[in-house]
Amino acid sequence: MKNSLTRRAGLLSLAALSTLLAAGVAQAQGKTELLVYSALEADQIKAYKQAFEQDHPAIELKFVRDSTGIVTARLLAEKANPQADVIWGLAATSLMLLDKEGMLQGYAPKGLDKVRANMRDPRAQPTWVGMDLWSSAVCFNTVEADKRKLPKPASWADLTQPAYKGTVTMPHPASSGTGYLMVSAWLQMMGEDKGWAFMDALHQNIGVYTHSGSKPCRQAGAGEFPVGLSFEYRANKTKKDGAPIDIVFPKEGLGWDLEATAILKTSKKPEAAKALADWAVTRKANELYGANFAILALPEAQQKMEHVPANLEQLLAKNDFGWAASNRERILTEWARRYEVKAEKK
Repeated sequence: MKNSLTRRAGLLSLAALSTLLAAGVAQAQGKTELLVYSALEADQIKAYKQAFEQDHPAIELKFVRDSTGIVTARLLAEKANPQADVIWGLAATSLMLLDKEGMLQGYAPKGLDKVRANMRDPRAQPTWVGMDLWSSAVCFNTVEADKRKLPKPASWADLTQPAYKGTVTMPHPASSGTGYLMVSAWLQMMGEDKGWAFMDALHQNIGVYTHSGSKPCRQAGAGEFPVGLSFEYRANKTKKDGAPIDIVFPKEGLGWDLEATAILKTSKKPEAAKALADWAVTRKANELYGANFAILALPEAQQKMEHVPANLEQLLAKNDFGWAASNRERILTEWARRYEVKAEKK
């Protein structure tokens, strides 16, 4: 019995020692953890993360994900003590704000020469590099419209007709990048006086301003509101998933912005951060973006999207990114003064 107990104790000690040794090896081979702030859609992140980590098994990505305005506000609030290493999938207009605050690191990723010139910071050491472009779109529930005898809109102006009263939902521009690119486009296309007059009229027909760019299209798809102002990725996916919607690309022009990548100047893991920035402009990464968006930073990786017109690029409104970024605070303050009363509760 004594020998048996001794042997058991020895085996237990050996097992404990093996566990400690294994833990030591794991620690020695520990992955570099990279904190990524992102406004990528939740249903996109899994594929992007998995593909990157397959190519870079020594790096593990940890995501903090929210809507564009919320991520932007968080980054600005953390300016004195930044937490993120990399930003992957945030509006270029937001990154311009962060750059103005001196928060971003200039870096030319490998393969930068293949990126569209109009989808990156033009400096030799850019502080942000584009991934893809997303544009506004209208999700129109044909079943609900038929019940309510609503005409199918063809333009932004159509949505101010009294027939649409209470039937329209739209993203809040302070929370959602999609909401802001719409407001910015209307003010640029129409001029500020006419742009605000248009939004005053549209406001009469709004049921709610959501804190997500995707939610209005989901609401339209579910029939909660017949008309949802959203963006082409979510519209395309909602229709492909079987919702009874038509996708409308208003004829006056579409608001748009770029999803882009940037490195925080304060990152303590610069090599891993550069590895992600390099990978984000590869053809492999762009092909993943191309499953969601029609216009990519690498044109050769673009593919036709089922419910998005092939000439989407020609439908985009003229967009002065510098103006949109520098006037953001002023525009959002005025927008809130006029329309905040219909914002959904956070």
